[in-house]
Amino acid sequence: MSQFTKRENFIPYNLPDITDAEIEEMTATLRSLWIAKGPRTIKFEQEFAAYLGAKHAVSVNSCTAALHVSLLTQNIGPGDEVITTPMTFASTASTILHCGATPVFADIDYRTGCIDPDEIEKKVTPRTKAIVPVHYSGQVCDLDRIYEIADRHGLYVSEDAAHALWSRYKGRLIGNKLKGAASYSFYATKNLTTGDGGMLVTDDDAIAERARILVGQGMSHNAWNRYAKGGSWRYDIVEPGYKYNMFDLQAALGLVQLSRMEEMQKRRLAIAARYQEEFAKIDGVEPPFVPDYATHCWHLYVLRVVPEVLTIDRDRFIVELNERNVGTSVHFIPVHTMTAFRKLGWKEGDFPNTERHFERIISLPLYPSMTDEQVEYVIEAVRDIAEKYHR
Repeated sequence: MSQFTKRENFIPYNLPDITDAEIEEMTATLRSLWIAKGPRTIKFEQEFAAYLGAKHAVSVNSCTAALHVSLLTQNIGPGDEVITTPMTFASTASTILHCGATPVFADIDYRTGCIDPDEIEKKVTPRTKAIVPVHYSGQVCDLDRIYEIADRHGLYVSEDAAHALWSRYKGRLIGNKLKGAASYSFYATKNLTTGDGGMLVTDDDAIAERARILVGQGMSHNAWNRYAKGGSWRYDIVEPGYKYNMFDLQAALGLVQLSRMEEMQKRRLAIAARYQEEFAKIDGVEPPFVPDYATHCWHLYVLRVVPEVLTIDRDRFIVELNERNVGTSVHFIPVHTMTAFRKLGWKEGDFPNTERHFERIISLPLYPSMTDEQVEYVIEAVRDIAEKYHR
């Protein structure tokens, strides 16, 4: 049995990694008095695209906005169907509804938590126009199989890469050499944060051009700089758009975070490796499975409990961790079980792999500023609970 001693202070589930460099750049931006969309936003787009090896990056105020605009660039609307996964945050499916289209859920591969290409194939109909695969937790989808299905049926692929900055498929960064588009999140808990914000990435000139118009109220290109010297007050509304743009205060934070990306990822990888090593030794829990084609960025560390060998379920395991001063979360409550989507006819029991996965998962603390002591404490807390409640 483990010799567990409860620590005095709580370990938060997540904390952003902010240094003096981010604070100084934010201060410099405030002192410049250009705080709306401006030169730093444009620079962030350029550097983010270069980091991924993508042709275009269009900054937005959230990944939700990026997902919405990605579908709008393809004129997806009423009568169309878009296939996605129920194991995601609601925005993935809600943006399909915002277009007037119908979300169609396909079950996950239980091993990875990502959408199962075999299940996608089953859901394709003459009304299907797009697939939105979600790179869940930083794990990556089986993209070759997904794109083969998309190519065969003439479907657009809009990758939800909210969790997947730095993740790789067969050695290639997600967002590199895209056929369609990928959407990223810079929310406070993400591997790179701008407080909130996002990016739409594509190699397609037409997608990028229309996205830039849509995110800026439908204004003609470069209308953002109309208040600068040499800028023109005259602009046109090309089509009704949205107030989805990023601004320089966010971009200032993002530029520094991007410059620190490898440093922050090195720490995430070290923590995840330690978790993987130790949790594999504990009967009653199951560490994440990473297929050979994937390089995981470890945005989330999603541990699964194994209730067959424990006398408690996942919910009680979370309570026990909290009592031991370990913060947690659950990613995600399946979308098809939410009230808004039940109204569309979905119900519990429709996606057995998703529901089985959900009933077992706990997201553990994993972020660059975690100390070695905190990491070891989380491991020992999990070990103590698994041993205490082992059948």
